[in-house]
Order: sequence, then C-alpha cells, then structure tokens
Amino acid sequence: MWYEILPGFAIMTVCLFVPGIATTYIHKFTNGGKEKRIARVPYQWYLMERDKRVSGSGVHYQAKGLENIN
Repeated sequence: MWYEILPGFAIMTVCLFVPGIATTYIHKFTNGGKEKRIARVPYQWYLMERDKRVSGSGVHYQAKGLENIN
C-alpha cells in the first residue's frame, strides 16, 4: 500500500536535513557563538570589513560594543 513508502521517506528527509543543521552549529562553534555571515553583494562585504576594522581583533565576528569605540 501507499503507507509502505513512509519509513523510506522519513529516512531520506532526516538525511537531507542533518547536513544543513550540522553546518549551522559548526559555524556557530567556530565563529565564537555567531552564525556565519555571507557577503552576497559588495555592500555586505564592506560592512564585514568595517566590522573587522572596528573590532580591533581583526575578525568580524567579535563585536565591540558602541560604548567601547573611540
């Protein structure tokens, strides 16, 4: 019957979701607790470079609060 396909469908669905979810958690772990930022347009790249310069540590994912910026 039609319901015999459900276990196979469930396994395929889980196998397709695991890499995407795992990638998100790996990015959070390696980027200091924040998700990976992606620059798709030049303006976003400019903002990432600005954050890198402003943070003082040379990486864009370690934010420095506005009260600490001179």
